[in-house]
Amino acid sequence: MKKTKNYDEEYVTINGVEHYLLHYRTEQKAPVFVFIHGGPGQSEAMMAYIVEEYASRNYNIVYYDQRGAGKTYLRHKKARPDTEILKKDLLEIVLYVKKAYRKDKVGIIGHSWGSVLGSMFALEHPEHVSCYIGCGQVVNLIENERVGYNKLKEAIEQSGNQRDKKKLEKIGEYPQPDTFDMNSLRKMGKVRKLQGKYHLAADFDKNMIKMFIHSPIMGIKDILPFITGMMVNMQVMKELMSFDLKSKGETYPIPVYYVLGENDQQTPVELSMAYFSEIIAPDKKLYLIKNAGHIAMIDNPDDYRKAVCEIVESLGKE
Repeated sequence: MKKTKNYDEEYVTINGVEHYLLHYRTEQKAPVFVFIHGGPGQSEAMMAYIVEEYASRNYNIVYYDQRGAGKTYLRHKKARPDTEILKKDLLEIVLYVKKAYRKDKVGIIGHSWGSVLGSMFALEHPEHVSCYIGCGQVVNLIENERVGYNKLKEAIEQSGNQRDKKKLEKIGEYPQPDTFDMNSLRKMGKVRKLQGKYHLAADFDKNMIKMFIHSPIMGIKDILPFITGMMVNMQVMKELMSFDLKSKGETYPIPVYYVLGENDQQTPVELSMAYFSEIIAPDKKLYLIKNAGHIAMIDNPDDYRKAVCEIVESLGKE
């Protein structure tokens, strides 16, 4: 029997740019989450079906493509975002979703770069937020890269792979604080490729390609934003290099939950856990997803979804 479509797509004009929104709905009365993708510039809407499609959920969820990413980029290829405009876009997206679903507040799920936007939004606009969920949580990008690089170096040395050792040596100084240019982007790409090989970061392997092919919303033209995403978002990356979540404080006026892959070394799980231990919030809980790395929702979608459903249950008991 052929499955019927259980999602809705739309474009909404936000701050002069048509933004792509993907809705996975359950009941109208159920809570709603806004999912903020990573990158910068790497839409995760095409992966949403892995987590949300035909699964038992007690929440509605809206994925959106930021300007400079995914289907939003395809409508506005000349847009070159910075952090401030992406923050303004997110606020308008949240206000739109609140109105569309008739909610006073929405939950925020931020993944990787999205966890930067999500954390800042939770701290700056708590009046709109029921809870914040951080996945692949970024605390300090430079420290993330430094720890991840050292773990990669250890893994290569333990493997005895001289070829990979030479590749790492050719990369040179990494990370380079306070700067991000095309050379930095190339170095990051080489580091990510090696990290993926040693299961320390997201690996765009055959399984990932297969997942894209089977995505109900993915077409040939949607490949382009994945190629251009980081280049289009160079200004965001430059700003991200100096980001330090600790400088924003540890006191959140809303519940905070972290759902982390236990093997994540792209945003090293030990750094996320250390910051989480300092958080002061009305409620907080840390979920470690087994057999999962940086993209925990894809590595182990069942346990990731169970964690989100449990969070929703806990919110209902408050």
